[in-house]
Amino acid sequence: MFKISENARRLSKSEIIQYRNDGYLTGLPVFSKEAKEDLHDFFTLLTSRLDDSIDLNQTNMWHKASKKFYTLCRTPTILNYVEDLIGPNFYQWGGQFFLKKPNDGSVVPWHQDSQYWPLSPSNTVTVWLALFDTDEENGAMRIVKGSHRNGKYVHKINPSKNLVLDQEVSDNQINSNDIVSLNLKAGEISIHDDGLLHGSLANNSNRIRCGITMRFAPVNVKADLSIWPHFETQLARGSDDYQYNPIAKIPTGEATPIKKFQYSHEFENQW
Repeated sequence: MFKISENARRLSKSEIIQYRNDGYLTGLPVFSKEAKEDLHDFFTLLTSRLDDSIDLNQTNMWHKASKKFYTLCRTPTILNYVEDLIGPNFYQWGGQFFLKKPNDGSVVPWHQDSQYWPLSPSNTVTVWLALFDTDEENGAMRIVKGSHRNGKYVHKINPSKNLVLDQEVSDNQINSNDIVSLNLKAGEISIHDDGLLHGSLANNSNRIRCGITMRFAPVNVKADLSIWPHFETQLARGSDDYQYNPIAKIPTGEATPIKKFQYSHEFENQW
């Protein structure tokens, strides 16, 4: 879809061990420097179709709505990295933009994804693809190294208006020496475990910060449909001998999500 970086590769054994120990990898090359403008254009093309009244960050399931987004998520380099971590048979269940506009004061508090997701076993990996250069100044994602090995943290309600999520893990549960900022160049990805504590500070720059998340899980991961009735999967690689979850349609055209949870058939009339 876009020009692949000449440094794209498979993960080394040491990187796989690092992921198991630390819960994340960062700075993995996918797209070339020459693809930077293409990634910006991709962002503009897809998101400009949203009505101004809709918050981009409150939409999800782009991989079920848009053929272009779906195709991006099937980039072989990305799937190779994922396969090296969770094996040859896995599906995608989420695809989303995360945007922080210039001087955006919103903060993502410390949290674990697995706290929110009714999936068993907890074994989702999140790929975070930078569409724009991302650093501490414009609100890069921060993680707590190794926190995925500590089980569930206590999440408490915090209704502050500047928080993107209403639950947070308090700072007194975190060793500040373990905090790492995942600075990325456009076209690079990070990958993190669903039990890893992560969040992000405000964008205090005049630059945009936007990335795409792609959620992948092995085919033996089952959703509780009584909690997530809209949950659907698209096989990303290999085969699914379990058939635990509903299957999403593959998009054949371009549609636009308008909320977080939608069935794939809701987009068909836009294709």
